Amino acid sequence: MAWSLRPTAATDPGAVTPQDELRCGTTACRSVVKQEVGVDSVELVVGEGAGRIRTSGASGPNIFELTIATSGARIDASSLQCVDAEVAVCLVRGEVGGEVLGEVLVRRSGAWSRAQVPYVASGAYLALHDVDHDAVADVVAVQRGCQAGVDCARWFAQVFSLAGGGGELGCTPVVRAAESLPGWPTVTPDPSDLRHCGA
Repeated sequence: MAWSLRPTAATDPGAVTPQDELRCGTTACRSVVKQEVGVDSVELVVGEGAGRIRTSGASGPNIFELTIATSGARIDASSLQCVDAEVAVCLVRGEVGGEVLGEVLVRRSGAWSRAQVPYVASGAYLALHDVDHDAVADVVAVQRGCQAGVDCARWFAQVFSLAGGGGELGCTPVVRAAESLPGWPTVTPDPSDLRHCGA
């Protein structure tokens, strides 16, 4: 019969088991902005050419790929906008090449999921506002009605619903300056302002 006579391991009460470091591309993630959304928190973390959206709280820990960071969008402290409600919505936005790219997380029944991605605003404005008054924030994107690379005086707001199946709610009439959009600088179109886009 053989016995193993290994010495018992010394335990150091100050030693901490290393946590797996969250990676963003080739580097460790660093926090850019964090917002409380009711009983949860939503945090944007970025690294070299990549990023993550981290949620925690009553909904449990979740990590989503930050797809707009991979597309080159600049992520900063103003990149996160959340609206807490029975159906909570968080918009993550960042500028790249004169446009604003965005992606949305929605919390329904206590669970976060990703909505349609990406949203693109050629007029450099992308935000949340409950346009149709259904208690769920909508995505408002200011667009330029110009051909690519051409500067023109054609501005309109395009609105997307996040309720039910989602989809486009419509567009405001074209105006000659962004400042003429309803509610500028916080674009807040009324449902009566909306028409079929492209009409």
